[in-house]
Amino acid sequence: MWPVLLAYYAGVVAMAGVSLSRLGSDYGSRKIIMFRKHRPLSSCHETVLKKGGRVVRELPLVHALAVRIPERGQSLAELGLHPDVLLIEDDFQVQTVAMPAARLRQGEQVVPWGVERIGAPQVWEETAGEKVKVAVLDTGIDAGHPDLKANIRGTQNIKFPGWEAGDGNGHGTHVAGIIAALNNNFGVVGVAPRAEIYAVKIFNRRGNGYISDIIAGLDWALQNKMQVVNMSFGTTRPSQALEEAVRRCVQAGMVLVAAAGNEGKENSVMYPARYPGVIAVSAIDRKNNLASFSSRGPEVTVAAPGVDILSTYPGGKYRAMSGTSMACPHVAGVAALVLSRDGHISGRQVVKTITSTATRLPGLTPEEQGSGLVNASFLAGGNRFNDEAREGPAVTSLSVIPSMTS
Repeated sequence: MWPVLLAYYAGVVAMAGVSLSRLGSDYGSRKIIMFRKHRPLSSCHETVLKKGGRVVRELPLVHALAVRIPERGQSLAELGLHPDVLLIEDDFQVQTVAMPAARLRQGEQVVPWGVERIGAPQVWEETAGEKVKVAVLDTGIDAGHPDLKANIRGTQNIKFPGWEAGDGNGHGTHVAGIIAALNNNFGVVGVAPRAEIYAVKIFNRRGNGYISDIIAGLDWALQNKMQVVNMSFGTTRPSQALEEAVRRCVQAGMVLVAAAGNEGKENSVMYPARYPGVIAVSAIDRKNNLASFSSRGPEVTVAAPGVDILSTYPGGKYRAMSGTSMACPHVAGVAALVLSRDGHISGRQVVKTITSTATRLPGLTPEEQGSGLVNASFLAGGNRFNDEAREGPAVTSLSVIPSMTS
């Protein structure tokens, strides 16, 4: 059983260099409050309201509420002392991790260099991601893009409920194209051109969203039986609520893929890529060198192309973008190819397959490339998964964390 973190505000927040006064708004600061399981979330609303707070959303995946609490007075301290409260932490903002886009005109279909580099075209006669559900937690997707439309099977606007999950930023549409742009006679083609894409909008047009938005997006993905989740975003600040959400999704068998981050230095892998169970993806360039911006560290699982990646963009357009945000969907696409070949293997087995078949790049350390460059070509020629991958032995770097709730 985890203790209530009464010193969280003076301790962790202070260590992060953030004062409570700077976290506020007109109504108060945003917090995530996790409750003990025996108490229904519906009854927890009253506890928050009695302290002058307002509930922003329920987070059933982690049995929590996202709230706004007045900063003045003792409301926060009193909530921390409540016997049914497990944890109170900041509901801070997270951003997508991509560099500015370069405008390009695209006519006849080309195979982007990244898709070619990981060997995806070699396996499309064998598997192209058919019947695999991939959730893109991002800024939304241009569902009418001619190079994506046929593969968009559903949308959900977490950020602005009731509105369409369109993409006013461009990041989500670009990510979706890397995963599953159609194999036709124009534009580009994705790693898994027949995968089923679901747009889960958790960020606004500026590429910003709260931790609670991410948790709600993961909950939607879990409830709607998504098999692969792409998370091309990150933060340098940990969140125990997000870590618990990740743990539950991994335990349920979902394949979670996340961008390592664009910090460009040692030991800088961002969250959620840093959490156990998540495939953390670093970025390489055309010369198989680590991208200068790519985060690195012992949490990196595999590397993938992430520099000058051509993909879809809102309005039927195409753009070249760079970032570990672009490397991440290459791996999500390979996960879809693996599951399309054999939908009976577990998420853990998918991870083991991806790591055991990656190609070691000379000159790069394990902290820079993990197991190596993700490699789809092993699926060509009817190759089956090896026994080790099927059995799904323990993967120490991808272990499952213990549950927080009681």
